[in-house]
Amino acid sequence: MCLAIPSKVLNVDENNIAEVDTLGVKRKVSLDLIQEEIKPGDYVLIHVGYAMSKIDEKYALESIEVYKQLAQAAMEDENPIAPEDLVNEEGPLLYKPENK
Repeated sequence: MCLAIPSKVLNVDENNIAEVDTLGVKRKVSLDLIQEEIKPGDYVLIHVGYAMSKIDEKYALESIEVYKQLAQAAMEDENPIAPEDLVNEEGPLLYKPENK
């Protein structure tokens, strides 16, 4: 299983390479696998150096907040998070499908 953290696009060069920020870590990724236009300010999900999909900013920011809470809880022995706390009847809390 792969877990992707939303990354904010900082800039895109002429070779379809984006510089992204993932929780403060900057790196370059290819946009070649995404058909829609990606511009600075957009959020993408990355796997092995390739942006795989664009994600809505609202859900990206919500996911990033959950990751930060998980990281903080992991550092506090008295407040561990059990795997069952991360899932509800609708599925994983880190993924929120759009209402259609």
